[in-house]
Parts: sequence; C-alpha cells; structure tokens
Amino acid sequence: MARRKTRKLSKKEEKAAKKSLDADYKKSPQNIQTSQEKPKAEIIEVPTVLTVREFADKLRAPVTEVIATLIKNGVMATINDQIDFDTMAIIGDELGFEIKSEIKEQKAPEKIAPTKKNLLPRPPVVTVMGHVDHGKTKLLDAIRQTDIISTEAGGITQHIGAYQVMVKTEEQKPKTTKAIERIITFLDTPGHEAFSAMRAHGANITDIVVLVVAANDGVKPQTIEAINHAKVAKVPLVVALNKIDLPDADIQKTKRQLADNDLAPEEWGGKTPIVEVSAKTGKNIKELLETILLVADLAEFKADPGLPASGVVIESHMQSGRGPIATVLVQEGTLRVGEPLIIGQTYGKIRLMENYLGKKVTSAGPSTPVRISGLASRPKFGARFLVVHDEKTARELTRTKTIKRKVLSIGELSQDIKEGNIKELKIVLKADVSGSLEAIANSLKNLADKEVKINIIHQGVGDISESDINMAVGAKALVIGFKVKASPDVMNLVTRENVKISLYEIIYQLLDDLTLALSGLLEPEFFELEIGRLEVLAVFRTAKQEKIIGGKVIAGKIENGAQGKIVRDKETIGEGKIISLEQNKKDTSEVAKDFECGLKIQTPTKILVGDTLEAYKKEERVRKLGE
Repeated sequence: MARRKTRKLSKKEEKAAKKSLDADYKKSPQNIQTSQEKPKAEIIEVPTVLTVREFADKLRAPVTEVIATLIKNGVMATINDQIDFDTMAIIGDELGFEIKSEIKEQKAPEKIAPTKKNLLPRPPVVTVMGHVDHGKTKLLDAIRQTDIISTEAGGITQHIGAYQVMVKTEEQKPKTTKAIERIITFLDTPGHEAFSAMRAHGANITDIVVLVVAANDGVKPQTIEAINHAKVAKVPLVVALNKIDLPDADIQKTKRQLADNDLAPEEWGGKTPIVEVSAKTGKNIKELLETILLVADLAEFKADPGLPASGVVIESHMQSGRGPIATVLVQEGTLRVGEPLIIGQTYGKIRLMENYLGKKVTSAGPSTPVRISGLASRPKFGARFLVVHDEKTARELTRTKTIKRKVLSIGELSQDIKEGNIKELKIVLKADVSGSLEAIANSLKNLADKEVKINIIHQGVGDISESDINMAVGAKALVIGFKVKASPDVMNLVTRENVKISLYEIIYQLLDDLTLALSGLLEPEFFELEIGRLEVLAVFRTAKQEKIIGGKVIAGKIENGAQGKIVRDKETIGEGKIISLEQNKKDTSEVAKDFECGLKIQTPTKILVGDTLEAYKKEERVRKLGE
C-alpha cells in the first residue's frame, strides 16, 4: 500500500477530504439511480510508484478527491507521499478508472540479435575442460606465459575469472607476409560445471572448447562428460593431448579412445584437431593457440560493436568499499563507463571498469571480460546484462517477472509433444553400475523408430549431479536415473530450474514409460469413421457451393457437422460438410436410422435423387512404436 505514513492532514485538507467523502456518499448506489449498463472505464497507464499529486494529475482528478478515497481505504497519505501500483489500482477503480502498468512484462534480457551491416571479427571465447589431473591448470599457466604482453605488463595481478592472450601470427598476402597480433579470450572457470551452468541459463558464451586429455591416462569419465557438453552445445572442439613428455605416454592409444568417442583425429581422416602438447615444458603451446585461431577463422566469429552492450556474468562478489562487483563478458556492442544496465534481476550504472590486468578502462568491446562496479545488488552467476537508455528504465525493468524455462518429465511430455511436434527424446542417463548403464542404453536404442529416436546426450555411472541437471536444462532433456540418488544440493537446483527427475528401481518400468513417451512422438494417424448413410429422396435447392436435400437414413445415423461422401453407382463423385440438419422442420443434432430429414450440405458437387450420402467423422488415433 502506501510507501510511508507521515504527518496528519491539515484542517483545510481534512475539510476538503470530508467534503469529497460527502459527495461520494451522495453519488452512492443507495442515493442515485444507476443506469442498466455501467460505462466502460477509462484506461490509465502508470509506473510502479507515483506521489499522490502525480497520480491525481494522471487521473485528471482533484488531489483532495484522491486523498479522500485513500482515507476511505485506510491509507493516510498526503500529496507528497508515494503510493505503489496496487494502491493506485484500488483507488483508480473506485474513481472509475482502469489502472494498468506502463511497464510491459518482459523476459530476462536476451542477447541482442546482431545487425547485418556492422558485423566485425571478434576474438574467440575459449573454455578449457577435461578430466581431473589431466593438466588443465598447468596448460592455462603455460598459455599465460606465452603471452608476451601480459608478461611485460607485470602479469595478471587480479583474478577475475577470464583473461586474454595476444598471439603473434603471420598473415599471408600476395608476395608478402605480415606479422599481426590476435587476441584469444579464455574463461578461467571450474570447467564443465560452469560451462553447463551457463548453458542452463541460456548463456552460450563459449565459442570453442579445448579438451585437455593426458596422453598417459587416456579418456576418462569426465573427459566423456566434457565431450558430451560440447556436442550438446554444438561448439567446435580442439583436443590438447597433454603430458606427451612422460615416459608412459601412449599417444596412439589415446587417439583411438578419442576416435571411439566420435573425435577422430584429422590425420586419420576425421574432423577433430588434436595438438600434442606438454604444459610442463611448453612444447607446442603456440601451435595450440594457432589451431584455436584457425578454428575461429573457419567459424567466422563476428559481432556488432555499435549495438547497446549485452553479455553475461562470469562471477560476482561483494567487495569492501565498492559493494557488489561483477565480472562480465561483453558479447555484443561496446560497454562504457557511466552506462545504465540491467544485470540479471538487479540493475546499476557503471562507476568503474577494469580489464583482466586490473587496469581501469573506459570501454570494452565484444569478447572482452571486464570487472564492473556500481550495481544495486550482487547478480547471479550466468545472469545476462543489457545496457538500457537510462537508470530509471533499468530499475523499472528489473521489477518485471522473468519467464522460467521448463524441462518436462516423462509424464508431462505428451502435451508438449502435441504442441511442439518433437521428433527426438533427449535423455541424460545415470545408473548405479556400468553393466546396468550399458543394458539400459542398448535397450533404449532398440526402442528407436524410423520416425522418432532416443538421443542419450550423456550417460554415466553414479548419483545425479548438478552438472547433469544443468545439461538437461540447456538441452531440454529428461534426466533418467536407475538405482541412483540425488543430493540435497542437486534437488535444490532441480526445484529452482523446475526439472523433474524420473528415478527407477526396475528396468522394465523405465523402458515401459519411455516406450509410451516415444509413442506420443509419432505423428497421429487420422482415419475416417463412417457413422451413417442417407438415401437422397429429393433435391430442394442447388447453389454453387451449397445444396439442400431431403432423404432417409438407411444405416447408422446422420449428425450435423459431419463430413459426407456423395456416392453414385458405387463411386464417390464428391465430398462436402453437413452445415445444418432438420427433422420435422426443426433443427436437430442427429437423425437415427429409418427416419427422414432435410439437410444443407456445403459442396460444389451436383447431387441427384437416388444418390447416397455417406456421413463420416475424422478420428485421430495415437500410434505405437512398430505400427
């Protein structure tokens, strides 16, 4: 209701309010004759908060009348007090107005679609993932050390969750070779957990995934999980085959394992760039960076620096003396100091901006990570930001509701299938042991049909993790577990993201449920159900598209609204739809066998006495797999 309750009304204001209340009493239904039809209320659009004076001006009503109505509703407010939207809606209704918000409900800020005329090349954004102890951290350190610019600047003094490296390459031109410097942005995140969490919130910020695989250890469960994350995100993948300097390194065996997981090396005729590196000695680190740039060139990553800036939060924290701090990655446009922005469910105006070296900057273009201050509260990891026209707009837009994505459980899938015409059932599958996992996976593949299929986007042994849930949200997949559990933290994420996990203890129940779900994915089969026949005894009217006829029902029944086939000499000569039906000169919905009736049928076909009208309905039947 009212934002604050302050001083008492003056005698003059009380007198005016009382006078207005008396006038309201005289206008009440008990004292005046109302018309049968209430006049349509005038629609007034208002912001979320106004002073009483401003609200009265919006209504073009005396401020004393507004104050009197507030008092009548138990709100003691003066002309300078602020009232909220709900209060304005109540008061406006009593005064004959319909109050609506001038702030339109919006989704959480989405990435702005780039314009086509101002697209320019931008640095690729790279995430490094891999199995524990395969050398991801050492590889990132080795990459930092190759960056001469950072080294000369004294190194990275502050950790902000992302950094950029400058790579010196050569540009080949006719008869000349020109040395150029190019930038790569690396996200220094906790690997695939952060990657999946970003994707779960719609923030597809990674352009390229570098998969670190130790040559002495080969492909491991987390390696496969990282591969699946990259596949679901449809992100190009470069393999850094690390630890080649170790005596027990088996490069060929590891490559075979990668090929078994759909990552066949280019040298074997595949499409996956594999660079043999040693993070310890620094061998081939430059070649890895050049390979990343080559993949980026083929993908042609571009953005429009002229757009209002938009991007995503990489990390955030509270800092003494500065308040909420967020590290953001600019994806489109150019972010500048002093600009107002929405950032997740909060807002702010950028007071300070620092680059990954901790140096103050005034602007940041596409693919640039920066740390910003000046926010009203701390934004969440993975939240989007968007620069807006002014701070008031940012504040108002953060009051609107966001629309939450939903991942359907098996039981809820049918309706979504009917509306969305899904042709693929994506599944994250977890089981207690590898034997059960393989048995279920093979059984699910056998359920596939020529029209629909099951796509297991990730499978693994062990309890359901937060990464599994995030992957399901990002890919709109089902999470299926067999004899596994989910921790309280995982269940909290399930609740927040509205994901329903289907857990099973018996394999055949799991397979039965998925068979039913897949059956729903099949296009329904339509067939004609004959309901009756009529012999035409008379033709009363023949128009171009409509015919009025009389006849006798000789089988079943004739229903109004049914489709009809016109049959002559056992051959169908036309079709139509019954649009009205009469029996004994009265409208009816149906006429039974052996009774006569008249009907109007919508058809261009000429009907003659002696023809037969075969009435039918179109029925929809849900097919099952194998039919």
